[in-house]
Amino acid sequence: MNIDSIQNGVVIDHIRAGQGMKLYHLLKLDETELSVAIIRNVTSGKMGKKDIIKIDADIPLNLDIVAYVDPGATVNIIRGGKLVEKRQMELPETLTDVLICKNPRCITSTEQELHHVFRLSDREKKIYRCLYCETKAGG
Repeated sequence: MNIDSIQNGVVIDHIRAGQGMKLYHLLKLDETELSVAIIRNVTSGKMGKKDIIKIDADIPLNLDIVAYVDPGATVNIIRGGKLVEKRQMELPETLTDVLICKNPRCITSTEQELHHVFRLSDREKKIYRCLYCETKAGG
C-alpha cells in the first residue's frame, strides 16, 4: 500500500488499532471535503497494531477529542513536507460538546443552548461524568 506524504496537514499517529474510525467521526472529518487517509491495523513495533489518520490540510483540530479517544496518540503538524510540531496527548480534565448526556432528566436534555460538559472523574478507568447531573458517560 502506498499513501503519499502530505505537504501541509496533520498526521494523527499511534492510535490504538480499531479506534481510527471513531476518531474520524468524532472529529467530523466525514463532514468535510478534505483529503483524508485512514490507515487501519498498521504493524507497529511498539504497539503491535495501530491506526493512522492523515489529513491533507492544515486545519485546527479539537485535540481534546483525540486525547479522549486515545491518550497515547500523537498529533504531528506537517508544513512544507516537514514535521514542525509533535504533540503527545493526555486525557483532558473536561470535554465540552464532545459527548452527549444520556440522562433524559438532565438539564441538557431540555435546555438546548447549554453545552454538554463532562469532567474526568477517574483517570485510571477513563471515566467522565456530566457536569450537571453526574451521569457517567458511555464510551
